[in-house]
Amino acid sequence: MKACIMCGGEGTRLRPLTFERPKPCIPIANKPSIVHLVTHLANLGFTDIVLTIGYLGNDIQDALGDGSLYGANITYVPEEIKLGTAGSVKNAQKYLEDAPFLVVGGDHMTDLNLLEFYRDHMNSPAITSIGLISIEDPREFGIAEIDASLRIQRFREKPAPGEMFSNLASTGIYVCDPKIFEFIPENTKFDFAKDLFPLLMEKGYQLNGWLARGNWTDVGNPAMLRAAEKWILQEKTVTSVSGTLNIKDAHITGPVTLGDGVTLGSGSRIVGPVIVGSGVMIGENVIIGPYTSIGDNCVIKNNAKIFSSSIYNGVVVGSNTTISGSIIDVNTNMGDNCSIEHNTVVGPRSILQNNVTIHSGTRLWPEVIVKEGAIVKVHLLNPKFDSRFEGS
Repeated sequence: MKACIMCGGEGTRLRPLTFERPKPCIPIANKPSIVHLVTHLANLGFTDIVLTIGYLGNDIQDALGDGSLYGANITYVPEEIKLGTAGSVKNAQKYLEDAPFLVVGGDHMTDLNLLEFYRDHMNSPAITSIGLISIEDPREFGIAEIDASLRIQRFREKPAPGEMFSNLASTGIYVCDPKIFEFIPENTKFDFAKDLFPLLMEKGYQLNGWLARGNWTDVGNPAMLRAAEKWILQEKTVTSVSGTLNIKDAHITGPVTLGDGVTLGSGSRIVGPVIVGSGVMIGENVIIGPYTSIGDNCVIKNNAKIFSSSIYNGVVVGSNTTISGSIIDVNTNMGDNCSIEHNTVVGPRSILQNNVTIHSGTRLWPEVIVKEGAIVKVHLLNPKFDSRFEGS
């Protein structure tokens, strides 16, 4: 079975995390998110995978290789110009036109039973089936109205107040018959939700909905990233150590996954689910709380506190510093007595001097320097990098 994964976007909504990596390569539980997705698809039997790539596509190829490590065979199709969602799939038509195929966004994290979705589509007369999931706030999604036979009656992208006739949001996961290629123009920006689906319905073709059950997110913003990591960590059930662990009078409450060469100081405590990478040095009287990931070669100094956060490779966390519900990008150096409030994103190679407070919901661009004692209430940009963080 074939799947097409769309990986062309720049991920501006996730800046500063996407200045130097494509969105599918953002770490979730210490692995690029695209690795989780490809592994899930291959385990379900979607072993013939086509990736459409654009922005920093070489990084995606480096992360996945030919796919054999994950039980898949991967073909890469570069996208020279932005073609939209349907246009990017059209660009890969020659690899997809022999049988119905699954379409997934490269920024998706899911444990949905997409094999069941594929089989349901194969047993229906629909030209396309759309994965739908009930959500609390559908304003940023396409929504669908279905009848008892699951046929879609109407579809609206990003509904305004008064237009929300359903809370069934499109997951952006589709099963498509190759006949759709007849309706997608070549070398033209063309989207599934905005352009193709209304056109197919106008021409009388049947579109079906598939009611999804399970976890799904498109990791479109930092909060979604944290939510995705939380449910990935929740799947951990055992404590494991890969290599050596140097521990003295400390406490580990599993499930905790520890890499090679981890040092855990006296009086420190880790309460899982937590993932700690290799070469991490954790000082004395440190507490690392549930739903936290710590990358390779990090240094967590004495009396630090980290709760429900993502700490990427090479980060230094100073003594008595507290990090809550935040994302700290690679090689950031944080001083002593800092407070990083929830939903903060700190870009790579930033320097936070001692006694810094970062208010919740704040983003720090790469390589910023926050002076000692500063209280940061607004985004800190760096003129060396683009200031936009809205869009795709």
